[in-house]
Amino acid sequence: VQLQASGGGLVQAGGSLRLSCVVSGLTFRDATLAWFRQGPGKEREFVAGIRWNRATYYAESVKGRFTISRDNAKNTVYLQMNGLEPEDTAVYYCAAGIGLIASSVRSREQYKYGGQGTQVTVSS
Repeated sequence: VQLQASGGGLVQAGGSLRLSCVVSGLTFRDATLAWFRQGPGKEREFVAGIRWNRATYYAESVKGRFTISRDNAKNTVYLQMNGLEPEDTAVYYCAAGIGLIASSVRSREQYKYGGQGTQVTVSS
């Protein structure tokens, strides 16, 4: 299983970015997909998740600003990030798992597959 994230970059506060993650090697339509991030000197944290039925979950810190979506035809999960803040600066990672129940979506340990991250830097 491979996950390839892209779309990161440098943006000013208030700007937008869209991250993409292409997943191969598993039955994508059955997968729960998520984005995690790790800022400088911080623990890796949950950002957003989307289950096979397109139910979505967000961290409180990004709710209303970020949107997760999936395209099963392209085996791709997206993270649209609007209203970016310097506190959003981090390496963003995508993750995939099979059979996750709703209460497990925010738990990093539940995702069997992960990939290299993409750097997002927000300047003030």
